[in-house]
Amino acid sequence: MKDRCWFTVGGLAALLLSGLAVAAPPTAKRSSSPFVQTDGTSFTVNGSKFRYVGANSYWLPVLNTEQDIWNTLGNISAVGAKVVRVWAFNDVATTPSNGTWFQLVQNGTVSINDGPNGLQKLDTVVQMAQQHGLYVTLTLTNNWYPSLSNSTGSSLQSRGGTTEVTLPRNYLSNDYGGMDLYVHQFGLQYHDQFYTDQTILNAFQNFTSQVVSRYVNSPAIFSWELANDPRCGSTFPTSGSCTTETITEWHATMAQYIRSIDPNHLISSGTQGFMCTDCPKLYPLSPTPTPQPSPAPGSKKRSGPVTTEQLLRKRAESRRLNRRAAKLAGKLKEDGISVRGRWTATATRRQQAPEVGSASDGSYGVDSQDIMNIPDINFGTFQLFPDQDSYAPNDPSLSSYQNVVNSGVDWITNQAQSANAVGKPLVMTAFGLVTQNNSADFVPFNMTTAPYATEDPYGVTNQQQTDAYSTWLNTSVSLNLAGMVQYQWGQQNLTAETGTTISPGLTGITPSSGTTGTSSNS
Repeated sequence: MKDRCWFTVGGLAALLLSGLAVAAPPTAKRSSSPFVQTDGTSFTVNGSKFRYVGANSYWLPVLNTEQDIWNTLGNISAVGAKVVRVWAFNDVATTPSNGTWFQLVQNGTVSINDGPNGLQKLDTVVQMAQQHGLYVTLTLTNNWYPSLSNSTGSSLQSRGGTTEVTLPRNYLSNDYGGMDLYVHQFGLQYHDQFYTDQTILNAFQNFTSQVVSRYVNSPAIFSWELANDPRCGSTFPTSGSCTTETITEWHATMAQYIRSIDPNHLISSGTQGFMCTDCPKLYPLSPTPTPQPSPAPGSKKRSGPVTTEQLLRKRAESRRLNRRAAKLAGKLKEDGISVRGRWTATATRRQQAPEVGSASDGSYGVDSQDIMNIPDINFGTFQLFPDQDSYAPNDPSLSSYQNVVNSGVDWITNQAQSANAVGKPLVMTAFGLVTQNNSADFVPFNMTTAPYATEDPYGVTNQQQTDAYSTWLNTSVSLNLAGMVQYQWGQQNLTAETGTTISPGLTGITPSSGTTGTSSNS
């Protein structure tokens, strides 16, 4: 039986590929190798520079037939994408009667499923990706697993409807197990104990070694991603002792461990790109760059790290110019659309002391620059999801929508500056913006239900989404990002089987293109 797949494509392939050369002429700086390598802020493969667009398809291993996997990878390759990002974990606390699972984590013990509904499914994905000329980024765990605290499972509800539909396991990207499952099954209570408890670390390294060792000699692997969105907090609370150094130390330990097994493939973090401009560094830049003034338009970007003073100065200047422009146009206060529900634009000048904001002050326990500068971390990563994270205070002279677009541009720009300061490549591993058409299907990464299913549509229009994506991608291209990955790919006409992720009968709950969150958040 064939049924529609609920993972839908955002239709961004042409936009992603425009203006981006995925390969460049051979370079003499690196010897030819079938494995992807780094050369400064670039990737190389087979002696040539490699710059790419890709797609998130975390769900590929849970498809019910090899033909479905083959067709999906073929379609991804056909649009010109070169890298696919896939979950290489699928943790369960009890053995399911149907579907795919990779590891049983139960009462302080772990068991690897190496069978045909286990890691052999991942083998199929990697092998078929290589046949289609694709590279695979394999993510080893997830920060998010809210299903652990919700005994009723995940659900969606049609806008205006009254009946919730329970979703199959693995339907949402945050329903594959992950850090909190380890913490719970090992009898602990704080999310950040995943990073610090030696017993959990041993268990995670055991699983990691089982996966990494399978593909040491496979040129199809682009990189190992340590975790999706690692940070101090999640569904389980933080202990209160978690700091940026806690997260950085865990990255260093895991990266060194993987490198001891696999000398061939790249290793990255998978963070959202959160910063801590004033935090002490475990891996400081050497020599420490001398602060320099912002460059003139069109000139070469400075190579120093992002600083608090720079962020505040740039925002103050931007606000001054925007306020002046609004006054001259006679529209100091504009009516904007609601992008995050609680966001509103106001013409009132704020009198509070300036702050860099939670995305840049270490509030999440992540210092992406310090992580990127770990010797065994080969490139930087970040994500862009304005519906779930705030990257800077709003400018009261701008509409809500323009604030979202501008904050995205600034976020990309700051990430590029940080990567240039470290001297490593940078990849935007996921991005998304909720539209009014798909807001009913939007499930935030730390939830199991769609909070706006029965409310009036919120979000941007389809055209505003397209315009925002175009602006962000053009910014990424101009700043020479080494990779940009769409969130997420979609595939129809997949084989449905009762009790599996692709199950028959899930009608009226079709997530639309560009949905973010866990039905489309990495």
